Amino acid sequence: MSFSTLYKVFFKRNAVFVGTIFALGFVFQDSFDTGVTAWYNAHNKGKLWVDVKQNLNLVNNGDDADADVEDE
Repeated sequence: MSFSTLYKVFFKRNAVFVGTIFALGFVFQDSFDTGVTAWYNAHNKGKLWVDVKQNLNLVNNGDDADADVEDE
């Protein structure tokens, strides 16, 4: 695909150019966010609340020690 073909398809008309920029921006934002989140979770493994919660055995088993007592 030569530059002239690329120009004619994507950049010649302003509406197509703006649409292309928005579409590429949306795709970049989604992929960048996914990549950074995966890197952050891998880099901080063992320090996140999900990991700490499992280590402290704070998973709710259906009984709350702090539950309010009902009035009689």
